[in-house]
Amino acid sequence: MKRKSQNITNRIWSCSAIAVILILWQAVSSLGIVDSFMLPSPVKVVQAFVAEFPQLMEHSVITLAEAFLGLGLGVLLGFVMAVFMDQFDKLYQACYPLIVLTQTIPTVAIAPLLVLWFGYEMTPKVILIVITTFFPITVGLLNGFKSVDTDSVNLLRAMGAGRWQIFWHIKFPGAMSQFFAGLRISASYAVVGAVISEWLGGFGGLGVYMTRVKKAFSFDKMFAVIFLISIISLLLMKGVDLLQKKCMPWEKE
Repeated sequence: MKRKSQNITNRIWSCSAIAVILILWQAVSSLGIVDSFMLPSPVKVVQAFVAEFPQLMEHSVITLAEAFLGLGLGVLLGFVMAVFMDQFDKLYQACYPLIVLTQTIPTVAIAPLLVLWFGYEMTPKVILIVITTFFPITVGLLNGFKSVDTDSVNLLRAMGAGRWQIFWHIKFPGAMSQFFAGLRISASYAVVGAVISEWLGGFGGLGVYMTRVKKAFSFDKMFAVIFLISIISLLLMKGVDLLQKKCMPWEKE
């Protein structure tokens, strides 16, 4: 009961902070401190969102298709790499620096090359999402594998368990919390990566829509898209939380 009360209190404070920001934003726009065409008021953003809702949903379908496909492949790649790197030390020593190196290159710098090599279809966008999403999964799982209880591992080894049996019964369950933490990050990266890749070329998607309204100086529509992207990312992260509760029932309150 105390925990539920604490959660309600935290939500009240969060909602209050958001309400204060919106009120200040509305005041700045209404008083003309910043020109309304550069900083449209929240009311105008909501009106733009409602007016453009059919188009936003149409473009959202394309962006979500790219995000889910790229996220799925990124999770699969990250999981496989983490498992094999944990099992083979030489592979870990060879691949880990390369994995870190992939994250030092800005995605904005990679995207034009991918578009040049693979065209304006879905392929370059999915590749970019895979590059941005596999890293949190790989690192999270590796940290989880290495943080398992060594006494439990030694016990199973003394009982004659093999390497993969130890992995399945000890390492994998012990790393699930880190896996879902990485998945939460990757889910938000997937949508952002899809939008960034669409900025540089494409035939549909929220990134393409943002490019069009930016050229028309329709900043109210720009803010509407930004809020939609944030809402989608939050929903995906909430979905990961629900999936974690289903897969890890022993952590339920």
